[in-house]
Amino acid sequence: MEILACPIDKHHPLELYVFEEKDEVVEGMIVCPKCNRFYPIIEEIPHMLPDNLRTKEEDLKFLKKWAGKVPRKIVEEGKPYCLSTD
Repeated sequence: MEILACPIDKHHPLELYVFEEKDEVVEGMIVCPKCNRFYPIIEEIPHMLPDNLRTKEEDLKFLKKWAGKVPRKIVEEGKPYCLSTD
């Protein structure tokens, strides 16, 4: 986390939210507090892709799965997708 920056606006530091953890973060989310973009961590792999390489269906499925743990600002205003526009 110390070396990660948002691929869109290069903001650092980013916020880490852990939803499931074993030896590593299994499921979670990295959030850029500047631009409100989220990057899911799925099966220990951070998906830090620019918007044009992301899949809306995959991102919305992830948000719905973890809706109870996702920060409210991401549920309502997250980029590139959020649940309030679903």
